[in-house]
Amino acid sequence: MDHVSITVDDLEAAVAFYDAVLGTLGHARVYRRETAAGYGVRNSAEDDGHTYLSIIALRAVQPDDRHWAFRTDSRANVDRFYTAALASGGRDDGGVAERPGYHASYYSAFVLDPAGNRIEAVCHRAPTAGQARR
Repeated sequence: MDHVSITVDDLEAAVAFYDAVLGTLGHARVYRRETAAGYGVRNSAEDDGHTYLSIIALRAVQPDDRHWAFRTDSRANVDRFYTAALASGGRDDGGVAERPGYHASYYSAFVLDPAGNRIEAVCHRAPTAGQARR
């Protein structure tokens, strides 16, 4: 995926939320305007291996069944993402768990952002030594 936009009805709440949750995954906010914010690295002709996220403010947002999943290389980051989401105005939407219905090592957290958008942090790697399976 190259880039995606998520719409919200309260940009201030969304920026606080996405700064916290995407920060746990290593994605910094790279711009802020009156009606939008952006996270990640934009692609260029010389470097096109990134995904970029825009948060765009609209007057009204109609949440639906879509969701956005953010990949990470550690289960600890999934846990941090979930904790940060709940502490920053997000709501639980499935908790943190292994989801063997996807595959044996699928570990993720589902939350709703302050506007009701469903987001997920996912790690596809098996637990490392010392990590208990959930």
